[in-house]
Amino acid sequence: MRIDVLSLFPEMFAGVFGSSILKKTQEKGLVEYHVTDFREYTENKHRRVDDYPYGGGAGMVLTPQPLFDAVEDLTHKSEAKPRVVLLCPQGERFTQKKAEELSEEQHLIFVCGHYEGYDERIRENLVTDEISIGDFVLTGGELGAMVIIDSVIRLLPGALGNEESSVRDSYSSGLLEHPHYTRPADFRGMKVPDVLLSGNHKHIEDWRTKESLRRTWKRRPDLLESADLTEQEKKWLEEVKKEK
Repeated sequence: MRIDVLSLFPEMFAGVFGSSILKKTQEKGLVEYHVTDFREYTENKHRRVDDYPYGGGAGMVLTPQPLFDAVEDLTHKSEAKPRVVLLCPQGERFTQKKAEELSEEQHLIFVCGHYEGYDERIRENLVTDEISIGDFVLTGGELGAMVIIDSVIRLLPGALGNEESSVRDSYSSGLLEHPHYTRPADFRGMKVPDVLLSGNHKHIEDWRTKESLRRTWKRRPDLLESADLTEQEKKWLEEVKKEK
């Protein structure tokens, strides 16, 4: 198996990959680890990989270009089609079943983000999986990637130990966040929704609220059971439920 990690802080992985079972499996030739600072792929002269979100709001959003180019480069060099895993609080909850599924792959690419989030086009057009290790938020995706990689590597034939592991989640209520977009407005024909470019803050806020309800209904409907919704939000939720 080959494991690639795309991170802005590659030094974080040195101790993990150089210790315990992860080190031994590499010494046995069962796995190769490669960690890349995806800032190396940016076309920005200032080597920036983030930008302000369209429509305003707090935080910065990772731009699509560096990550698209990095994943495409690694894919081109790969002998097998890689599984591209995005570490994200909004992703599916990681389980032992998922670890077993990933352990069957020849090439895994882990994308570790920071800041407020990812440009939505990264989610929709680049990755194959979005995974969360629990209902909480970390500073970045690196620790989540380490957890998943450790769990997967233990399942490789010849690795030490193959016991089932349990996953405990810390839970916090609330809706899932709306999609994020940043510059460019048109990236390879994938366009930012017109409402975010309108400058109408009321329409933008309404869009974000409805998209948040839609995403929560589709991905984590259980969260809606304890959500304190306004009458308008309840109407939007009913509209979302009626969508095909």
